Amino acid sequence: MNHLLGKPRGESAVSLPVGAPADRGGNSKARFARIVPLLIAGLLAGGCSWFSWIPGIGDKDDKEDVLKPAKLVDFEPEARIRQLWRARTGKGLGRKYLRLDPAPLADRIVAADGYGVVEARDRFSGKRIWRANIGQAERTGRSPRSGAGRFVPRIQFKIFDRQDPSFVSGGVGVGAGFVLIGTTGGALVALSVADGSEVWRSHVGAEILSRPATGDGAVFVQTIDGRLLALEQTDGSVRWSFDNQVPVLTLRGSASPVFNGGIVYAGFANGMVSAIRTGNGEPLWEHRVMLPEGRSELDRMVDVDASPLINGPLLYAVSYQGRLKALRVADGAAVWQREASSYLDLATGYGQIYVVDDTDAVIAIDEQTAEEVWRQEGLYRRKLSSPVAFSNYLVVGDDDGYLHVLAQSDGRFLARRKLDGDGLRSGMAVVDGRTLHVLGNSGALHAIEIEAR
Repeated sequence: MNHLLGKPRGESAVSLPVGAPADRGGNSKARFARIVPLLIAGLLAGGCSWFSWIPGIGDKDDKEDVLKPAKLVDFEPEARIRQLWRARTGKGLGRKYLRLDPAPLADRIVAADGYGVVEARDRFSGKRIWRANIGQAERTGRSPRSGAGRFVPRIQFKIFDRQDPSFVSGGVGVGAGFVLIGTTGGALVALSVADGSEVWRSHVGAEILSRPATGDGAVFVQTIDGRLLALEQTDGSVRWSFDNQVPVLTLRGSASPVFNGGIVYAGFANGMVSAIRTGNGEPLWEHRVMLPEGRSELDRMVDVDASPLINGPLLYAVSYQGRLKALRVADGAAVWQREASSYLDLATGYGQIYVVDDTDAVIAIDEQTAEEVWRQEGLYRRKLSSPVAFSNYLVVGDDDGYLHVLAQSDGRFLARRKLDGDGLRSGMAVVDGRTLHVLGNSGALHAIEIEAR
């Protein structure tokens, strides 16, 4: 859920492309004349901007080299992607860059679209069990913000587009008998897992871009203005709030909080990871994954937008333009670190941590030694989803709608199948270590299995 966003408190936002490099060369007077009006417009919108990616500005060859996605490589398939069922969920994710991961719960899989439709389906057959609609977009009196994600010139996402009324931006969280959905208007809606009826609705005062978590009788939700809140499970009232300072320029997105053993772990836009006691909001430890460096606000962005990954005694965290670190869960002390830049969730398997970096290289890191085991660059700039590891496979989706299956052992391609013409950007859910649920941008929900040939 990430793209560049200047978000001073109480002001509107301007979206920019993740991964677009700064233009370090000199600018001609003519080019300067083209940039000035755009810069003024960006400042009036309340955001900090970088415009070298706009068509007509910058060197054409350099721009194409930087943004052009890799062509798909040929390989000998060693596995087969078999579709078990396919079903439609609402109207899809719309024109804004939303990522709404499907969530498994017992015998059900729950998915949502960008317009308020939430559905629970039997995960074995795909048959719909219930359907709910959480309402219309709520007016907050602020300028509308674009959906979370990377802004790419070829795709005409419109920053202040009122023609696309999508408003579901955070979710889908499940737990304690609830399905939890967040909105751009700052509402957290709790639906009954049994029948989809609304149990309570809590307004937290700022846009929710991440997936809520549950534990110890509370629902944990992170907002775009740097707050982590614990809401009472029974009625959505606030138990405590943990505030974190938001930099002037950040990636648009929020890490999803993670509950583990009476503690909730969260990453923030200022490069910090915090461990907080669930009962009273007491911070137990904080660790800075990366210290902001550089002279410009663009250079100093070090957001931790990937959710913390807990694996035994270690917590893994990665920042944008920063580092991948292994921290001790007990006290937050660093065990190892290495340079990395990512804003997508991590995955683990085969004793390795899998990272999709900001160029869409897929990298396997030894979880004990921090050494790079392998690197797959065949999906460069294809705008990948967060990786999912299960069995001996590592799976990612891309913006053209292809599902790619890699071997966890060495990163070679095993299988590929196009699932959605509108693309795959949401995270995927694995059930029972074998069935993968994938939500396409069009709203098509797929249940698939991967079989060796």
